[in-house]
Amino acid sequence: MSEFEGKVAVVTGGGSGIGEAIAKELAAAGARVVVTDIKQDAAERVASAIEAAGGTAVTFTANSSVAADNERAVQFAVDTYGGLHLAVNNAGIAAAPQPIGEYDVAAWDRVRGVDLDGVFYGLRYEIPAMLASGGGAIVNMSSVLGSVGLAQNAAYVASKHALVGLTKVAALEYTAQGIRTNAVGPGFIDTPLVRSSLSDEQLAALEAEHAAKRLGTDAEVAALVLFLLSDKASFISGSYHLVDGGYSAH
Repeated sequence: MSEFEGKVAVVTGGGSGIGEAIAKELAAAGARVVVTDIKQDAAERVASAIEAAGGTAVTFTANSSVAADNERAVQFAVDTYGGLHLAVNNAGIAAAPQPIGEYDVAAWDRVRGVDLDGVFYGLRYEIPAMLASGGGAIVNMSSVLGSVGLAQNAAYVASKHALVGLTKVAALEYTAQGIRTNAVGPGFIDTPLVRSSLSDEQLAALEAEHAAKRLGTDAEVAALVLFLLSDKASFISGSYHLVDGGYSAH
């Protein structure tokens, strides 16, 4: 039997990048996956790829910074597949670099709204559905910047730090009721967006900041997430796991 056979999973921000990799790996391991994203076409592309590979997936268009969208996404998962057992609160955004003394207040609100409030809203509705389904596991996507700072990125860094604390509270409240909650902190991941936004010199300098002397991959993050969602991690809850190639080891 596949590892997640009979399980229902929601992956927010599942239409690209790390979320896409996680959604595909969950489906390959037998889960029925609800791919949520603010971009409907992106979510549909991922779900179509999952179905073509023999997996099971549906999509739900949602803005994770809106509480009602999170509630509707969870209800959609329950209505479609009969319950909820796994959740990955992955949706996240960043803002243009700017120092705190000049930080655009609207940008602060926008980043916090997705990266912190959106995770709280996810937990708010995922947890009752999981309790009704007999328990489950949740992974919240933080960042290596949930443990270290980065100048000119106040909203992102603050939100990712706070998300780690939120994860610990959820674990304290619900682990004994059968719901484990953990956070994952990816380092800098090799994506087309990262490569297109950096010069060759900047990319080389960023790679050199990692003990591994390279950037990470979506697949490396997904592997850790799937482990934490699995029964192999049955005694792991309330913790924050870096997958950063040694970036934070300085």
